[in-house]
Amino acid sequence: MKKALISKAEALAPQLCQLSDYIWAHPEVGYHEEEACRVLTQRLAQDGFQVETGVGGLPTAFRAVYQQGQGGPSIGLLAEYDALPGLGHGCGHHMQGPALLLCAEALQAVLRAQSYRLVFYGTPAEEVAPAKQTMWDNGCFRDIDIALMVHGSVNTACDESSLASMNYTVTFHGTAAHPGLYPERGRSAFGALQLAFHGMDIMRAHVTDDTRLHYACTEPGTPSNGIPSEAAGKFLLRCRNSFSYLQELRARFFDVVKGAALMTGTTYDIDEGVVWPNKIPALVLNETVMSNAAEVGCPELAPPRVRTGTTDFAAVLQHVPGVCLRIKMVDPPVTSHTPEFAAAGNSEMAHNAILKSAQALACSCADIICDPELLPRIQADYAQRQKLAQ
Repeated sequence: MKKALISKAEALAPQLCQLSDYIWAHPEVGYHEEEACRVLTQRLAQDGFQVETGVGGLPTAFRAVYQQGQGGPSIGLLAEYDALPGLGHGCGHHMQGPALLLCAEALQAVLRAQSYRLVFYGTPAEEVAPAKQTMWDNGCFRDIDIALMVHGSVNTACDESSLASMNYTVTFHGTAAHPGLYPERGRSAFGALQLAFHGMDIMRAHVTDDTRLHYACTEPGTPSNGIPSEAAGKFLLRCRNSFSYLQELRARFFDVVKGAALMTGTTYDIDEGVVWPNKIPALVLNETVMSNAAEVGCPELAPPRVRTGTTDFAAVLQHVPGVCLRIKMVDPPVTSHTPEFAAAGNSEMAHNAILKSAQALACSCADIICDPELLPRIQADYAQRQKLAQ
């Protein structure tokens, strides 16, 4: 069966690589992926999927369902397709939909006697907002047993974690005055912002190893010959393994801001931005996917990724076991979010990444569909880790 899946994916790959190249050549930023949404849903409809667009309250999100037989595992295939502003597909999102389509089409052609369901979700705007969180809040992803993704990378691996994050804009309000003539009348909002930055630096020395604290000045106020009445900065709190610990850091951060205002005689406003949860890993699923990645010959297998960034896929993995297969498509030192990565998006290596990732995921789906004990093991492992993360 796996040989047949591998062979079918190889036969179909040129068509899907052509589709990937088309999306790569027509980059669209988050919430504006109309063309990518159109061509992907058109192909899914041709494949016999029941397609619904605008799901989760997002115009460029979609859900497509294919049912084989009665019952069976419900496998979620989640694709991103947004580009980076000014950079094009510098994160390889154009490859995801075609790779998952290739996986689905191979399964449809070969697994005709088994019962299963494929639920293909198109998920926009990963680069600019947690769209998957919005989709979850509006009822999406509740119909899948596992969630599978693929993403271009410098090697082939799965993630074991991601950074949860909280984002804040803090604006301090002081009293303007001339620093040479009447310094006693002033209360520097920028001075308060500096103290908040310093407080973050001090706080950084007393947090867990998996915590990251960042800040940037967005509005310094007046020139040097004036005491600014207003200054603003952005603050980012991130933690890899515990969202509950991040909530503790939030309280400490608020105290830092309050202390900075007290020391300078100023007031402040805090606006909370996007909150991104961390991934809960499904290690049995990771092992299944990586075993098949080795079997189909995915390039440059690597250990699980532990040091990672922030992703809205974590909003799904808080509730459903899932994995993103990182597939090699470039050589180091090229990294994502660079012009070099974007330029490689239609290369021979990128096309091979589409084929190999589709083969690995199709074989993994076959394992889950055909082995009645595997999905319960995945779910039990995930449930234990979900409990530990609370």
